[in-house]
Amino acid sequence: MMYDQAQQLRDRLMAKQQPPRAKTIAVISGKGGVGKSNFALNFALALAKRQQRVLVFDLDIGMGNIDILTGSSAKYNLTDLFKSGLSMKDLFTHGPEALTYIAGGSGLSDFFELDDERFEYFLSQFDQIAKAYDYIIFDMGAGISQNSLSFILAAEEAILITTHEPTSMTDAYAILKHIYRMEKGIKIYTVINRANSQQAGRVAMERLQKVVQQFLTRKLYPMGILPDDQQVMKAVARQVPFLLHNQHSPASKAVQHITDQYLEDKLDITRPPATSFVTKLKRLVTER
Repeated sequence: MMYDQAQQLRDRLMAKQQPPRAKTIAVISGKGGVGKSNFALNFALALAKRQQRVLVFDLDIGMGNIDILTGSSAKYNLTDLFKSGLSMKDLFTHGPEALTYIAGGSGLSDFFELDDERFEYFLSQFDQIAKAYDYIIFDMGAGISQNSLSFILAAEEAILITTHEPTSMTDAYAILKHIYRMEKGIKIYTVINRANSQQAGRVAMERLQKVVQQFLTRKLYPMGILPDDQQVMKAVARQVPFLLHNQHSPASKAVQHITDQYLEDKLDITRPPATSFVTKLKRLVTER
């Protein structure tokens, strides 16, 4: 009995000493042009400003623009992990506020078609760096494909970006329907972007929640509303994240409020997930 108690104590001490793995979040949208990448970047920056260690993966095929939005130039991108035999750390580009990102690159479509050897290499590299961050954010491409779906489903959470325009709402529902059909347990937040008013944003959010509850029997978690803000376009033109361009602009205040609310609901962020991202992704890809 004493041996068992001593062993249990050692196990608990070892668990505390092991660094926690990052929480993985997939930022998604049903269509392009709704501000998905801009939100992913500025949300990541807001987390970094709150002393969170954040890594952003630009997985937006054909539209990867995290480096453009930050006004920086990445020496390497994700495809160099295999082409040049680099480690994942070699791909890091350091942006503002201690933010780190990995650029996507023009050949990113090939990344989702890895053979077994390269896939295992990616998983081992990812597992190593995951221990050094609190959050890893995947900026996914607009819409959904069979290959990108595995990354979304393997993430612990997803954030859906949409606007209150009818076409955007329809596409948002379509991607939700597809995801929920494959994975019923994933927690999905929703952000209404470029709202003409708080009222318009709330109406759109409530409408989407109601439809998801009624027809998909799932709960959609409202995350917040970002106003239509001219400062955002000015920041994009200057290649500066809008949170840094003008931290007092309506959009910046909204992102900071969303981030504070998110963190308040995540007091246990150091708790490792029941199933790691690497384990889930490996299973999903194997089952395809």
